[in-house]
Amino acid sequence: MSDTKSPLPREVADAYVDELVAFDPVTGTYLGVKESSSKLPDTSPAGQEAEAELMRATLARLDEAERQPGADSDIERRCARLLRERLTAQLAVHEAEEGLRAVGNMSTPAHHVRDIFTVTPTDTDEDWAAIAARLRAVPAALAGYRESLSLGLERKLYAAPRPTATFIEQLTEWADMDGSGRGWFEDFASAGPDALRAELDEAAGTATAAVVELRDWMRDTYTPTVEGAPNVVGRERYARWSRYFNGTDLDLDEAYAYGWSEFHRLLVEMKQEAEKILPGAKTPWEALAHLDEHGRHIEGVDEVREWLQVLMDRAVEKLDGTHFELAERVRKVESRIAPPGGAAAPYYMAPSEDFSRPGSTWLPTMGLTRFPVYDLVSTWYHEGVPGHHLQLAQWVHVKDDLSRYQAAVGGVSANVEGWALYAERLMDELGFLADAEERLGYLDAQMMRAARVIVDIGMHLELEIPADSPFRPGERWTPELAQEFFGAHSSRPADFVESELTRYLTIPGQAIGYKLGERAWLLGRENARRRHGDAFDLKAWHMAALSQGALGLDDLVDELSQL
Repeated sequence: MSDTKSPLPREVADAYVDELVAFDPVTGTYLGVKESSSKLPDTSPAGQEAEAELMRATLARLDEAERQPGADSDIERRCARLLRERLTAQLAVHEAEEGLRAVGNMSTPAHHVRDIFTVTPTDTDEDWAAIAARLRAVPAALAGYRESLSLGLERKLYAAPRPTATFIEQLTEWADMDGSGRGWFEDFASAGPDALRAELDEAAGTATAAVVELRDWMRDTYTPTVEGAPNVVGRERYARWSRYFNGTDLDLDEAYAYGWSEFHRLLVEMKQEAEKILPGAKTPWEALAHLDEHGRHIEGVDEVREWLQVLMDRAVEKLDGTHFELAERVRKVESRIAPPGGAAAPYYMAPSEDFSRPGSTWLPTMGLTRFPVYDLVSTWYHEGVPGHHLQLAQWVHVKDDLSRYQAAVGGVSANVEGWALYAERLMDELGFLADAEERLGYLDAQMMRAARVIVDIGMHLELEIPADSPFRPGERWTPELAQEFFGAHSSRPADFVESELTRYLTIPGQAIGYKLGERAWLLGRENARRRHGDAFDLKAWHMAALSQGALGLDDLVDELSQL
């Protein structure tokens, strides 16, 4: 009789991470696995199916693990529930063959292939030798992606035409950054050491040639085939994606109504703040347009990067010890400028597992050199501190108490984005928004997230615009109406609005998680406050909440309420 002890759920989850890294070197690089730096994943249908088989095998191992003594402890139970929910949601997307039509302006295999170079180590000649090998792997990765899209065409699984057109524009920019014939990969490789110059230049040229080949195929073969395909996904596909991004089966009609209730609430507050800035303004966005010209600005790309760094450093100093207790390695976060040729929205990248690469925020400049402050402050509370950075870096910090899966791989978008939106609100509650400019900018950002719920659900489900809407009541949503509505109720420029709507068509169900996740975080905090009464300690609650690791919205409110 064997004395070998069967693994518990956390051990199953961490074994899955180990095996996943072998399939997906992109994930490995984000985790800080050195051996991943020279490789790229198999993006072909066979590669997608191999990863799905790993998920199925892991779920079978999880069944056994949950029957073991000790599997019912809180820490094992949370990990097991997350692992089962995440893998089940991912398999549902895979089995619907969504990977055969993954085209858009962000989060496609091609974007992952390019973006991973921005966080690949570049400190030594050895690092750059690995980068040269990774550059040489770009053609196979993009060929596998093209193979997947080709199979999608055969099966009449079409991407939406509008994101397809945007994607082709992005590929064109990656291939030729400034009209000189120098592509993004050549530009990236130019920072490498002289000793590897010939090797890096050759490998970068090979990578760029693969981008051109994919661009030409997308333009000449893919685009004509998908012409006339719907830009929206419908209720069934939307529900599947919504589960994937939110970790729960949402009542989509209730969520749509909630988006409208937040729209009306925020509009009242915005009008009050706008009156302080531009008395008599017809709309809050007229006041924000006034700020674009006459409000406080940061001039220069280097200057705005440094300004954002100072903003985050000050937030760390003010919040640590008062509303959070931060480990020294969590206190460090870097401000970066995003590479051109991507989506317009800022983003965050979590630290590597050993913190040798700190967490970082990324600002796409979209060619601008002048940046209004009202549009930056609450956004960097969202992306940096106390938003994404404090949550995701804290997960990495406590990974040994959780599992690698909970800390770094099994994240749920609505939890993460909900915390970041909660963080914006928290900074407002704590008085960190210094004046009407910053507060109107915060409310405008909140309104954008409410509008996302409305238009993302509305256009994909083709719902009716309610009678109390100030915008086209009684009509049914289309992408064109969604863009018009979003542009009329946002301070963002036209190219940002265009990018946002393309994003919603590309990844349906993701954009609603900001507001719905924030609602879950606020409800969990309120329930905990009621349980504890006057003894409620917000700092202790924050740190306990941030140390739980990933949770889907199915579990988030319950777990937060018990802290």
